Formats: sequence, C-alpha cells, structure tokens
Amino acid sequence: MISSSEGVSDLLFAVGKPPVVEEHGVLEEFPIDTPTGVLDSIQIDQIADHVMQGDERLKDDLAKNGSCDCSYALADLARMRVNIFKQNGRPAIVMRKLQTEIPTLDQLGLPPIFRDMIREKNGIIFVTGATGNGKTTTLAAMLNELNETQKVHILTLEDPIEFLHPHKQALFNQRQLGKDFPDFAGGLRAALRQAPKAILVGEIRDRATMEIAMTASETGHIVFTTMHTINAGQTINRILGMFAKDEEQQLRQRLADTIRYVVSQRLVNKINGGRLLVSEIMGSSLRTRETLLYGESENRTFQEIIEAGDTLGWHSFDQSLLKAYKAELISDETALIFCAHKNKMRRDIDMLKKLRNLSFEEPSGLRLEAESEPKVWSAA
Repeated sequence: MISSSEGVSDLLFAVGKPPVVEEHGVLEEFPIDTPTGVLDSIQIDQIADHVMQGDERLKDDLAKNGSCDCSYALADLARMRVNIFKQNGRPAIVMRKLQTEIPTLDQLGLPPIFRDMIREKNGIIFVTGATGNGKTTTLAAMLNELNETQKVHILTLEDPIEFLHPHKQALFNQRQLGKDFPDFAGGLRAALRQAPKAILVGEIRDRATMEIAMTASETGHIVFTTMHTINAGQTINRILGMFAKDEEQQLRQRLADTIRYVVSQRLVNKINGGRLLVSEIMGSSLRTRETLLYGESENRTFQEIIEAGDTLGWHSFDQSLLKAYKAELISDETALIFCAHKNKMRRDIDMLKKLRNLSFEEPSGLRLEAESEPKVWSAA
C-alpha cells in the first residue's frame, strides 16, 4: 500500500471495505486477494495486535477509551503514526505515513519569517490546523533549523515521536508519551528541571498543560506547540475556554506577554495535482497584544491586524490563497472554498480575471516603433 504511489499519506482499515489509501487527499481502495475482497473484524484485530506488539498500556487505552495511539515501523520502508479505535463496536485503524527524512525550511518553501521565529528566546509559538495539514512537518523543519544553528538543549514531548532528530549543534532529546512520561502536563512539569532552552509540546490538550506551557515561556524557555484550531482568533478563544471566566483578564495578560507567533496552516488541492500549503501568520506587536488584552471588536480584529502586518512578514489565509491563485497554482473554486471572506475574495478574483483578459487583448489602432531608448507609457 505504501509503495503504490509517492503521494500516499495514510492507510485506513475498516470492516466491510478493502484497505484504503489516501493519496493527495483523495481516498482510493486497495484491492486484496481474499474470498470477499473486504476486511473483517478478525483481520483488523490481527493487524492491531501486531502493531501494538503486546504493549499492555495500549491495550488498556483501547479497552477504556475506545482508541489508542502508537507508532509502527517497517524496516527500510516507512515509519507510521497509528491510531487504533472502535467504531460502532468494531475495530478500525488509521496509519499516517511519516517522513523518514527531516525536512528543511527551504524544502517546505516556508517564508523567511520562520527563521525569525527560531531566534526567539522565550515565549510560545503555536502551529495550528486540522489533523493532516502538516503541523508536525512544519515544526520538525523549525526544530531542525534550530538544531543546525544553535548550541542549545532541545527537549520534545511527543505522542508518538514522528521525526527522529540526530544531535547536531544542539543537544536533542525526544520523549514519547506513555513510554517516557505519563501525560503532557507531567512531562512538561518535569521538563522545567531538565535544563532545556527550547521545548516542543506535541499538543496542548487541557488547562494543566497550557498553564505549565505559559510558566515555561515566562521563565526563559521558548515553547513550540500545536492546537487543532484553524486561525489565530479561534486559537485564542480555545485557550480562554480552558479557564474559568473569572480568570480571563489575568489569562489575557499572560497570553499578551507570552505569545510570539500563531501560525495556522491548511493543505489545499493544486491545479496540476498534489497539495499546496497555505498559511496564516500572526506575530506579536503593540496591536496584537492590545487585542489579546481586550478582545476583538468591530474595529479591531486579528484578521485586519494580520493583513496590515504584511511588511512584518505576516499574512492571512485570504492573502495566501489570492497569491496562489494569481500564480495559477490553485483554482478560483479552491480559493473560495478555503477563504474567510468569500465576498471580498470573489471581488478580488474577478478583478484578477479582468486584468488577465486585458493583458491578452491585442491593442487596436496602435503602431509600436523601435526606439533607441525605452519609452515610458503613461495614462492621461
């Protein structure tokens, strides 16, 4: 299944279906040579037992919570992040293919502002987005750059470990949930005693983890982490929702002091196949800190602040989508599906279409003459 295409990202196993591969965001059935041509519960349970390799913690998680996370490696072929779960009382498995080669910022085509991010010495940097939109890959590239350029101690807390980083300029220690620490809050609390300068928290899932992440960022650490949110505003609202209402003002003050960047990203379909990373980036400025402190209002929104910060290297999803459409990487339909403000995007696309049509029209009644000096054309 993995070798069937370069674009395979996920393997899916469900009762009553053949195995399924996800290729560039599209599901395709993978035929199997069995009497029925589909998987049954016994076959999926056998795959799950093989992947869990007798780990009692994983079996307990599956029995108590209905799902468990682990990693699995096929020698010389691939490493995978695995989620085994129950659906309607029957087993199912999703395997995410992990890249064996650690990507660089240049290979991912990330903008120069990402190099500014890794120079931060304290605070929190969020990389957000839905599952399967490349958050872990982006963070791996950022930590790889840090590993290659700075002599610091980097500590990661992951579930599971996806990219195996070697020691380079930095000392790089990676810890896996369940194997090396019991939960993110406990692992992060212990990390403060392990003398790191940079800490990666695989995901902030609860109040306790968020509380300790802020404490770490306030005591001279730079914290990289992820959340399953789609933009800066939703990220802030999700954090506020973890705490009691009477703590909101103090929490807003701490967020204003600690948040350095919020990067949100999505993978969208390209015209010629494959997928393109589009992103939104918000940094810390007087205006963002003020909005964090007092909240968004009619005249003060994160979207407006981000779009006004293009000279700082910030940009919104809509700006990224319009740039990709202008470069003919994505269709107008894709831009409209993923944008935040559809009416404005539709007007911008219509304007670009008119400009393209004008550029293809032949000028009538004009005769261009060769000149020794270039001629400057001006409109009266």
